[in-house]
Amino acid sequence: MTSAQNRPSGPSLGRRELLAGGGALGLGAAAAGFSTSKAWAAPAFGDDPFTLGVASGDPWPDGVVLWTRLAPQPLALDGLGGMPPHKVEVVWEVAADERFRKIVRRGRTHAVPELAHSVHVEVSGLAPGREYFYRFRAGGAQSPAGRTRTAPAHGAALSELKFGVASCQAWFEGHYTAYRHLAEEDVDFIFHLGDYIYENPIDEAGGVRNVALPAEVRAEPYDLTQYRLRHALHHYDPDIIAAHQAHPWALIWDDHEIDDNWVGDYGKDPGTDPAVFRKRKAAAFQAYYENLPLRLPNKPNGPSARLYRGLGYGRLAQFHLLDTRQYRDDQACGDKTSDCAERLTPGRTVLGDAQERWLFDGLRRSRATWNIIPQQIPVTQVDTVPGDGRAFVMDFWDGYKPARDRLFARLADPRVRNPVVLTGDMHRHMAADLRTDFDDPRSRTIGVEFVGTSISTKMDGMDLDPGGQDLLDANEHIKFTSYQRGYVRCTLTKDTCRADFRVLPYVTRPGAPVSTRASFVTENGNPGLQAV
Repeated sequence: MTSAQNRPSGPSLGRRELLAGGGALGLGAAAAGFSTSKAWAAPAFGDDPFTLGVASGDPWPDGVVLWTRLAPQPLALDGLGGMPPHKVEVVWEVAADERFRKIVRRGRTHAVPELAHSVHVEVSGLAPGREYFYRFRAGGAQSPAGRTRTAPAHGAALSELKFGVASCQAWFEGHYTAYRHLAEEDVDFIFHLGDYIYENPIDEAGGVRNVALPAEVRAEPYDLTQYRLRHALHHYDPDIIAAHQAHPWALIWDDHEIDDNWVGDYGKDPGTDPAVFRKRKAAAFQAYYENLPLRLPNKPNGPSARLYRGLGYGRLAQFHLLDTRQYRDDQACGDKTSDCAERLTPGRTVLGDAQERWLFDGLRRSRATWNIIPQQIPVTQVDTVPGDGRAFVMDFWDGYKPARDRLFARLADPRVRNPVVLTGDMHRHMAADLRTDFDDPRSRTIGVEFVGTSISTKMDGMDLDPGGQDLLDANEHIKFTSYQRGYVRCTLTKDTCRADFRVLPYVTRPGAPVSTRASFVTENGNPGLQAV
């Protein structure tokens, strides 16, 4: 974390300021626009309403968004978490100390049934670059305390910044032990790069968890109730709750939050009416927002939502978070792994025009030492066939080569400092150099990509699987891969960006230890991977 001597001290607040709760927007009722439900005058919960824990997200220099969801019975089959159809008053508090003796912000909001009794409170007026603690109360119940941290002041000089990178957590394919370790890591925040839930049907035994589930919870989700249940299932786990409670998160979705390999208005099932798929998207988007610490600008409007956004960390780092699902063209060649000509069609896009302009403008304007791009799918060339012939996954940036060429032209601009791409989706760790021409080993290296493996998806895995060896043999610019489960721990200084690839030997049973399989750095002004 940022060293104590670099933490700006907090402002001195008088009693009136402490109790006013000013500078915060309680987004329970506000996010819904309004609530037509009656207030529950005297809430009395038969069970703990904070079973899904607490979370914080998207740190800014003056505040964060705080989240919880009232759900005494998180897997109640109506998707409402065991709550009545009434709005409930929720009190929130932010303190400078873990014992809540120095409360710096306090307020009230409503958890409303229209948003599954979730609460999103955007707290402002906090000091930059420091640790805070927060909690909620509803009725006579009090939540556990969460820990969060604001971003440093704009223009602040940081000696170090640490963060975690996670993705892909099929509940039924493994335990979330990696999150227990990530909760204990000394990091300032966590990026989640997609596949927070999986929409696949679940067997009667709950996959490797060996937990009997009702058929309604196991079915592939299509409507809001089903997506709420799927989110509750993936979130109702002590290890992921601990990771949310320990660190602020910044999240973006990939495909499984809605449907495997969806793009735009198209899911994986050919022939699905786009109007029907938009209704499914709207349900999935709403459940995603309800269950995660997202700000009001990220709240969906039916089947659309803006998740791409920037986060700044002083002069050290600018993060450009991308949405590579919602705006892109359909996959080429019937989404089959190949080397077909369609992937080369001029004008093909991954980001869409507006997001691409936003990214390129942000990269051009950034004065940060490091420009980090958290996104979902591998941007490096990933030839899956060693030796003669080539084959590419059409869902990756390989299926959209003109879009990658435009991106790389921007990254090659000398005004863009130290680009680093962070990626999920592959269920494997991978480190690669980004080159202007992947087919020419002498071409210029313009940046690096760190791909993080899954938390649990694909079960235990192994260190170097046959597919991973093929990737190393076919792609000279790919320097490392491992098919074990885990996460990435990144450390930024003014001189280097370091990625530690953390792995677990198994996830099909709980209790696995964690270790660092490999570490790589890239240097300020000297793009390219160096093994540590």
